[in-house]
Amino acid sequence: MNDRQNNLKNVSLRIPKNKLTVFTGVSGSGKSSIVFDTIAQEAGRQLNSTYDSFTRLYLPHYQRPDVDAVRHLSTAIVIDQKPLGGNARSTLGTISDINPLLRILFSRFGTPHYGQASNAFSFNDPAGMCPDCEGIGKTYVLKQAVALDQSLSLADGAIQLPGYGNNSYYYQSIIATGMFDEHLPLKDYDSTTFSELMNGEQPVTVEYRGSQIKGTFEGIERLFYRQNVKTGKAISDSARKKIEKFADQVPCPTCEGKRYRPEVLAAKINDYNIYDLTAMQLDQLARVLKDFQADEMQSVVQGIQERVQSLIDVGLDYLSLTRETTTLSGGESQRVKTVKYLANSLTNLLYILDEPSTGLHPRDVHRLNDLLLKLRDNGNTVLVVEHDPDVIKVADFIVDVGPKAGTHGGEITFTGSYQELLQSDTLTGQYLTRHLPLKDLPRKPKTFLTSQPSRRHNLKEAVLRVPEGLFTVVTGVAGSGKSTLVEQVFAQEHPEAIRISQRPLHANSRSNPATYVGVMNDIRKLLAEENAVSDSLFSYNSKGACPQCGGKGEVELNLSFMENTTVECSLCQGGRFDPAVLNYTFDSRNIEEIMAMTVEEAVAFFAETKVATKLQHVLNVGLEYLALGQPLTTLSGGESQRLKVAKELNQRGNLYILDEPTTGLHAADIETIIGIINRLVDRGNTVIVIEHNLDVMRQADWLIDIGPDGGTKGGEVLYEGPAGGLKAVTRSVTAQYL
Repeated sequence: MNDRQNNLKNVSLRIPKNKLTVFTGVSGSGKSSIVFDTIAQEAGRQLNSTYDSFTRLYLPHYQRPDVDAVRHLSTAIVIDQKPLGGNARSTLGTISDINPLLRILFSRFGTPHYGQASNAFSFNDPAGMCPDCEGIGKTYVLKQAVALDQSLSLADGAIQLPGYGNNSYYYQSIIATGMFDEHLPLKDYDSTTFSELMNGEQPVTVEYRGSQIKGTFEGIERLFYRQNVKTGKAISDSARKKIEKFADQVPCPTCEGKRYRPEVLAAKINDYNIYDLTAMQLDQLARVLKDFQADEMQSVVQGIQERVQSLIDVGLDYLSLTRETTTLSGGESQRVKTVKYLANSLTNLLYILDEPSTGLHPRDVHRLNDLLLKLRDNGNTVLVVEHDPDVIKVADFIVDVGPKAGTHGGEITFTGSYQELLQSDTLTGQYLTRHLPLKDLPRKPKTFLTSQPSRRHNLKEAVLRVPEGLFTVVTGVAGSGKSTLVEQVFAQEHPEAIRISQRPLHANSRSNPATYVGVMNDIRKLLAEENAVSDSLFSYNSKGACPQCGGKGEVELNLSFMENTTVECSLCQGGRFDPAVLNYTFDSRNIEEIMAMTVEEAVAFFAETKVATKLQHVLNVGLEYLALGQPLTTLSGGESQRLKVAKELNQRGNLYILDEPTTGLHAADIETIIGIINRLVDRGNTVIVIEHNLDVMRQADWLIDIGPDGGTKGGEVLYEGPAGGLKAVTRSVTAQYL
């Protein structure tokens, strides 16, 4: 197909249909450029072209890839690693379409009967939602210690909430009641008066700005709740931050966090109401549903059982249907999405998955493989970008891209079967059967950082004890409680920790490695001082932007009733800067030439400056081939993960928490990450890594295994000590694989 997208070097490739094809190769080699930026984009573009031009305006926009042709394409469905997201009303039950079936079940067979239709059993419908929390299950309670200074009187500013200055309408409405002594400290109010001040309501005539206004006095807490919480609209992130300064989120006292109105909860089948079933762990729900035997309900019950079993089959048995989708990890989200597609009866589709093994313990990878093979056996073509050897092993066909990353990659180094790959001399072939040994001389612990015993989520009075100045790896199957214990309990008690999560980079077309790691300002200052001009001239987001394209490097053409199209800017030739700015140089290079340098070239060019010091970290994580000005949107998952690590290494901290830093990394890159962690520890830092990768576990100084299983069967610390000692713990699943 002669593909030149991103770093690809005129690649041509034949991929078998109705087979499972796995794409391998180091991070940044060009796998995603073939699979996502070429095949998926072209499939989406060609599908969109079958619609009329008006409809296309409302469809996702797909770019034409830099490829001669892609032939025999099928409709593509991309299942990526992005978390499902949603909002507080979106749960595993709503996203998996199990809740709608439960609503039908209870609207028909629940006793006492409630409502005329299934919507009466939805917490997102006024007929079914708790009237007080409006189906969210949570509400806010004012933090009285923050909202009020009870040692002061009203006149002296006892009310700390905004809008209660002495001349404000709300303050004057309090005084107009005649009930409150404005010169008496609030701590001296009797309980009845204080309660009225907080939650009372009565009509008043307020003297305000020279006018008599007939209005209503509302208690401080009551007014805060009405204005900020019961607005009838979704609470935005900015509003939530404002609210949480003065209020704590707690389970709704009316429905006890269950989201439903009392009439819904009263309707039962086999002594269970709809909330009881959705709050169960999925494996327990599957057992309970076997007792729903009445003939008339079998068609609905079977539909629920099939969907629940599908989620259990992919290793999500530890979740409940009440679990909010915003709290699911990328790996969990991806498996939920994949299960949804298994339920459809469409064939000859092209499924494209991005590292579906992310977040999976080695024990559970076979469940993922079964899922991929089912998708294939339903009559579809499945393309997977993957680094996990156990997933690569089940492929019908393998495409290895390389030999290395960036400008040193972009070629097809191998195509064929797994056995043939093992015999090849490619980097992937060499590393598939190579394992790092257990660490010979692990560092010895002296002192420990600890957390308080916790029962959060599924934890069973678990305590995390982390040896200071060591490389600690926390392991356990998905859902065992690792993230809860490390990221929620321990990290909250140690707020000084620098946390590097799996979340994708906040990237847009104007952000690049130079802006992300913080060297852009230093580069601009060097150019400004050298030429005695303003440093804003060297920013394409400011005065230095090309006047024609506004610093985008491309111009959008409005073709009236057709889709808009983008072309390279004719003034700056895609360089983004005002051509006049290019007359200013530092050491004979202008800003455009500097932004085109690779990290490796820039470290040498800016030797002895702050720029080189900061970029050295990017060099150390194996991203020497990235251009300083390369848009972050073009980076692969593994490159993004390492860039994030490089940025945090610029910080000064003595406690680091890394959540699966090997995500998106080829086996050849994992030694690089282990090397970075060891250097951090050698400098006196404490590093905690949550990880499923066996090589990382073997190289740890200290291993903490949590389990033995997921959900209610997990939440215990099974082992803490040198990695070699884990094999003696018979209850540990990790021990069987290490």
